[in-house]
Amino acid sequence: MPKDSSIKHVLIIGSGPIIIGQACEFDYSGSQAARSLREEGIIVTLINSNPATIMTDPVTADNVYLLPLEKKSIVKILKDHPDIDCVLPTMGGQTALNLAIDCDKAGIWSKFNVRMIGVDIDAIETAENREKFKALMERLNVDVCVGRTATSFLQGKEIAQEIGFPLVIRPSYTLGGTGGGFVDKPENFEKALMAGLQASPTHEVLVEQSILGWKEYELEVLRDSIGNMVVICSIENFDPMGVHTGDSITVAPAMTLPDPVYQRMRTLAIKMMNGIGNFAGGCNVQFAVSPDNETIIGIEINPRVSRSSALASKATGYPIAKVAAKLAIGYNLDELKNSITGSTSAFFEPAIDYVIVKIPRWNFDKFKGADRRLGLSMKAVGEVMGIGRNFQEALQKACQSLEIKRSGLGADGKELRNQEEILYSLANPSWNRLFHVYDAFKLGISFRTIQDLTKIDKWFLKQIEELVHLDIKIAEHTLATLPFELMKLAKHKGYADRQIAHLVGCLESEVFHKRREEMGIKRVYKLVDTCAAEFEAQTPYYYSSFGEENESLPSDRKKVVVLGSGPNRVGQGIEFDYSCVHGVLAAKESGFETIMINCNPETVSTDFDIADKLYFEPVFWEHIYEIILHENPIGVIVQLGGQTALKLAEKLDKYGIPIIGTSFEALDLAEDRGRFSTLLKENEVPYPEFGTIHNTDEALELCKRIGFPLLVRPSYVLGGQGMKIVINEKELEEHVVNVLRDIPNNEILLDHFLEGAIEAEADAICDGENVYIIGIMQHIEPAGIHSGDSYAVLPPYNLGDYVMRQIQTYTEKIALALRTKGLINIQFAIKNDIVYVIEANPRASRTVPFICKAYGEPYVNYATKVMLGVNKVTDFQFNPTKKGYAIKEPVFSFHKFPNVNKELGPEMKSTGEGIYFIDDLMDDYFLKIYSERNIYLSK
Repeated sequence: MPKDSSIKHVLIIGSGPIIIGQACEFDYSGSQAARSLREEGIIVTLINSNPATIMTDPVTADNVYLLPLEKKSIVKILKDHPDIDCVLPTMGGQTALNLAIDCDKAGIWSKFNVRMIGVDIDAIETAENREKFKALMERLNVDVCVGRTATSFLQGKEIAQEIGFPLVIRPSYTLGGTGGGFVDKPENFEKALMAGLQASPTHEVLVEQSILGWKEYELEVLRDSIGNMVVICSIENFDPMGVHTGDSITVAPAMTLPDPVYQRMRTLAIKMMNGIGNFAGGCNVQFAVSPDNETIIGIEINPRVSRSSALASKATGYPIAKVAAKLAIGYNLDELKNSITGSTSAFFEPAIDYVIVKIPRWNFDKFKGADRRLGLSMKAVGEVMGIGRNFQEALQKACQSLEIKRSGLGADGKELRNQEEILYSLANPSWNRLFHVYDAFKLGISFRTIQDLTKIDKWFLKQIEELVHLDIKIAEHTLATLPFELMKLAKHKGYADRQIAHLVGCLESEVFHKRREEMGIKRVYKLVDTCAAEFEAQTPYYYSSFGEENESLPSDRKKVVVLGSGPNRVGQGIEFDYSCVHGVLAAKESGFETIMINCNPETVSTDFDIADKLYFEPVFWEHIYEIILHENPIGVIVQLGGQTALKLAEKLDKYGIPIIGTSFEALDLAEDRGRFSTLLKENEVPYPEFGTIHNTDEALELCKRIGFPLLVRPSYVLGGQGMKIVINEKELEEHVVNVLRDIPNNEILLDHFLEGAIEAEADAICDGENVYIIGIMQHIEPAGIHSGDSYAVLPPYNLGDYVMRQIQTYTEKIALALRTKGLINIQFAIKNDIVYVIEANPRASRTVPFICKAYGEPYVNYATKVMLGVNKVTDFQFNPTKKGYAIKEPVFSFHKFPNVNKELGPEMKSTGEGIYFIDDLMDDYFLKIYSERNIYLSK
């Protein structure tokens, strides 16, 4: 059936600010869906309150509304555009679905004659309401856990008494498993039940039998309106039932699933999808399988694109959100083409001849006192994906992508050797259990004990045990005696040169330049083609491995590499992916071939049709270096990918690889707190009195000269890591010891803390000669709260002309003194009308996308063209839209860590942000947040 020609104008609902459980995977799906609908000549209007997204750019939709995701915003849009005839709520996660249901209950869709496409309310209700889902599964003869829904405390206790312990509590309509958990003892039940009832917006929970330790699988499925279905990908959770899928290491395709069991599971998934009602689009179906008798139980079904949809899309190259949007407007699967091959139908099931491993990324260090154990409520802030020709290679590449100072899975001198700690970690999963499985094998703990404690499938454990045995073999040699076959085997199994160097006792560079080059063991690049090379792929989406045939052929065009920002984490999120995407698009417009390197499956930058070439690889030196040797670009852009890209600048400089834009010398000078303060002094720019120290003795001596309170700031860190305000010598000594333990050999800056100061920041574009300030923001909270955790107002709301002139003068002075080419962000503290400079970052900042959205100007595009030397600042016609004020509102995920106090200080804790527009300062919203500006200030 061709598309429904009656659909002329579609409203897409976004997912709002990033929180734990709902991240930038929905920017990817929303952007792809909008482009897909516009290809069909359909007008697209989009609502989202997250300014850091590509989906809220004018290039994505015809009309973009940066408004809060609430009913009155929807009503405003429908009044503005009475021709909107359909709403697509399946691209914005749980937030979009919940808002669509609220609008339906309020009669908004019927009042404005808007039809829901992609899914209907009944399907959402059936999938989200635990009781309805369970009843449907029983009608379909799909096994489910024994259990019932409780809508009161008393009812929950009665159900628990009937079923017996252990139990699991699953709240309805929550995000990322919020409020859910396992209860193994009666004395823990009442507290868990109450938490679940409170977490559910409908105050209902499913109380059911526990299947802790069963194997967990997901099928990512597409269905059209006449019931055609394709399974895009099978995903196996490395971690058994008991750990939320968002916190589980996952593997695609499923590694330990016998074909007869898979076929049964596939049949059940089709039965479940057909049973939930009218539905056309992407769907995620989750199952548990008994490790003893292969009984299959249906866990849940999500009739929308999900976190797993993004992973499955990047794993297979099949653009799920793009196809799902076309299915929502009436197309059938057999009427659509496969974007990767350009010649085959979308109505086929991808086949992959490689292995995908996803590892979540956590930030427990930002939430002091948090329960680090993983359970039914998701706690990860991001994820990485590794692609390899075998499981071990993909696993090692995923470990290298995490940016947690590991070189892979072990073989880096960071093993845990305490048997008691290891055994506890195996039985109580947390962020580092994977590494402790490796450590357990290395320590000699028996295979049986490891399996009993973790319930991880024996096949996975065997793979890790093999790596430990290989470590021992490699360590028997020096670099000179390491045999060709052993080196080749190690590289095939994903070992980094750094790991091999650790095992044989040499430098990382020696492994490559002295042995690998001589042996001819170099990376080759393979296409992600969706069909195991059965049909030729048209899209340049690559991963590396070791073998004979290289499928990536370098062109002779002038090309640039853009380094991505890696996994989301607190301090570095979607806003840097936004900058990377616009940097790529600007370089393309300027005539360069663009090469993107990134490892985050949730992002728009890792969409295969953004850059001319995508290398889905760790943003890790060895991988980047070999891509650069292969492609021979004119240079590398490091300014757009946050600290991830920036910290590779030194290596690039050392190896003589040109850095496009601001030089490494200037980038390093700005990061080095001591040298930067000296530059300020030379340019007569005020700064808080400071000194640099390397140990506690120097700190205690320096504090006598500067005086308390002090701001302790390590160099070269992200999101204020390790920053703290201290008020006496005891606190100072304790904190310096902690910083040097976590970041050895770091140069630490001690600033006199300007208590009660106003904080402001400026972003600018500089070409080395001219400076244009794109925005100056005033923070609502006082100095001492990290800029990422502060409400910021654009333009400033009560800084006088004298202060504004100082900010403008110092911004221009610093940008020119650093010989900036591209973007720069400078932060200020203002006390007694004197403007002090706190720090400068000559790179894309967290606030750049916010300013772009507030003023309606493509500043990253302009800055990239300046970096490339294509344009001067004076070439652009700047014309910002300035009406009223835009407020950047930080969004926190403290609800995931109920034992953590919501206190704010110099170290960033927010996971995302929204944008809110006001006409004047008497707006109730502004008055409320201004009155609360001091509440959470801590140290």
